[in-house]
Amino acid sequence: MIADHRRCELGEGVFWHPLREQLFWFDILGRRLLSVTPDGPQEWHFAEMPSAAGWISRDVLLIATESALIRFNLETGAKRRLCGLETGNPATRSNDGRADPMGGYWIGTMGKRGGDDPGAGAIWRYYRGEMRCLFRGLTIPNAICFAADGRRGFFADTVTGMIQSVALDRQGWPCATPEPFVDLRPDGLHPDGAVIDADGLLWNAQWGAGRVAAYAPDGSFVRSVAFDAPHTSCPGFGGPDLGTLFCTSALEGMDPAARLARPDAGKLFAATGIARGRPEPQVIP
Repeated sequence: MIADHRRCELGEGVFWHPLREQLFWFDILGRRLLSVTPDGPQEWHFAEMPSAAGWISRDVLLIATESALIRFNLETGAKRRLCGLETGNPATRSNDGRADPMGGYWIGTMGKRGGDDPGAGAIWRYYRGEMRCLFRGLTIPNAICFAADGRRGFFADTVTGMIQSVALDRQGWPCATPEPFVDLRPDGLHPDGAVIDADGLLWNAQWGAGRVAAYAPDGSFVRSVAFDAPHTSCPGFGGPDLGTLFCTSALEGMDPAARLARPDAGKLFAATGIARGRPEPQVIP
């Protein structure tokens, strides 16, 4: 079903704030943070492209933008720079990101020309005041998510068709070489955002395939859920019982005829009775 009828040029970063019991997501190219409440839709506009967020407190989000991580107050609209993100490199922007169970925040960067900027991206981690680059030479970093115990992380470079996993130490830093988790190349699939549910299944939005697919801890395919938009981009579980699977989508890459033929593309989707999620961890700045 359609959870929100606003169309995003590039929907991303959907997550449920556990204290506010409120859903948030982004339109990266539209420079918008979106939400919906019982009183109606909400939007906040940014000078730079925002892409992903985590929660610091009830009213304050950590938001990744083109050039920084910022603290954003939902009640006042106040923005305060927390740290730079590839400062001095105007050719890149933030992309997929997610809080880890240790209170850190992982964020991917990529060239603003997408696949035409091969190797321009990276994955960074912000943890208790320190920003450190974890992996370089990526093109479109995506699928950042974590096992419940925080001892394993997952990520993808969309253009490679591979989701990888990496062991993490007790503070959440990578402590081994990444290894293949799911190889989507035989099926011609392109991994986008991902989230892990309460049973340990990894749910991956697959760009161009109009679906979110679930994979077991051993990497085997379990099932998929289809949505009426070709470019599904980021899944997240929400609702008071975390029993609703939400998924953003995008208009990017669709010509006028395709946009007309797929009128729900770019909207936020929801499916119930699929699985149950886990609360998003708090970011500890």
